[in-house]
Formats: sequence, structure tokens, C-alpha cells
Amino acid sequence: MSTTAMKDEDPRPALSRQRVVQAAIQHADSAGLDGLTMRKVAEMLQAAPMSLYRHVSNRDDLIDAMIDVLFGEIALPLGSAHWKTAMRDRALSLRDLLARHRWAIGLMESRRRPGPANLRHHDAVIGKLRSAGFDVEMVAHAYSVLDGYIYGFALTRMSIPFDTTDEMAAMAQDMFEPWPANDYPNLAEFVTDHVMKPGYDYREEFEYGLDLILNGLEEALAG
Repeated sequence: MSTTAMKDEDPRPALSRQRVVQAAIQHADSAGLDGLTMRKVAEMLQAAPMSLYRHVSNRDDLIDAMIDVLFGEIALPLGSAHWKTAMRDRALSLRDLLARHRWAIGLMESRRRPGPANLRHHDAVIGKLRSAGFDVEMVAHAYSVLDGYIYGFALTRMSIPFDTTDEMAAMAQDMFEPWPANDYPNLAEFVTDHVMKPGYDYREEFEYGLDLILNGLEEALAG
């Protein structure tokens, strides 16, 4: 059989930078970033490891591209929406993205060579705040407090060792068991009377805190 015929029968789509990056994101979502190697991505694509270097320069270039794809998934604060609405939508979108791609939380703001989606995102956030009347100094304050809260909440949410009320109850029992009763009455009240109530979901705390921040920024802008 000729080489041409073999190529025609190959069912695999042609290798591209987009396919390499998407495969890397898929691996990181399922197994984390630590085990991400060019060889592993090549195995996922059924390609030779060296063939990837025609599309990405190295692992750092690959991670830069992965993060740029993620920035493209975040709602941009564009259009005529009020700045508070736009910033709220953007914050919720970023929170949800970090829940989908847990490996990315420490990488989103660390890229020395950001891609176009990364730059477009930051430019749009700054532009929306500037068009609302924030001066450059207030833009810096707003951006800092918003992202500090969003990324901080996402990291805390990832670290909490329970997802359900039953898991929280089991953890509370283990937590208080070694200590005399009533040694920590305030903590016990908080856990039993609030956190362990049916339907409590820590994730819902995010929007309460976000609205406090946005309302505070609105007051600062008006002042």
C-alpha cells in the first residue's frame, strides 16, 4: 500500500496547536498539572512527542496557551450593562471557571507571556471600570479587591474537606470529640446552628461577599 493511501486512511484529525492545548487542558482537569508532560499529551493524541514541538515551543508555552483558552471562557464585561452588573457577571463566571479547572488557580495571573484572550480580558475589565468613572487609582483598588476575593474564595472552597451536610456532621464530630464539652461554645453554635442546617451550601456565601464588595466600590465611587 502506498504512503499516500495510508495517510488517506488515517482517521485521526491533523495535529494542531488547538488540539494539543485542548488535550493538555483535558489531562489537567482530570489528573492535575503535576503529571502534565509533552509525552503524556502526545499519548492522548496518539502522536509522536517530538511532533508536538511543531505547535508548542515547550511546556511553559503550552501552559501559557492553556491559560489563554481559560481566559476566553470568562464572561467579558462589555456592552452597555451597568458596571456592577458586568463585574458581578464576570466574577461569577470566573468563580465557575476555577471550579471547572481547579489546577489553574495559581496560574491565571502569573503568565509572563499572556495570550490575546488574557490581555483582552484585563483590558475589558479596566475599560468597564474607567467608563463608569473610576480613576486609574480606583481601578487598581477595585481590581485588587475583586480578584483577591474571587481567587481567595475559590481556593478556600477547594480546601474545605466536606461537600454535604452529612460530611460536615461527621467532620464536626471528629473535630470536637477530643475536647471537653463547651470548651468552644461559639464555634459549636456556629457549626450546629448554621453550617449543619439542611440545605446549607458554602458556595452560596460567595455572592453575599461579592455584593458587599460591589456596594462598597459603588459608595467609594460616589464619594
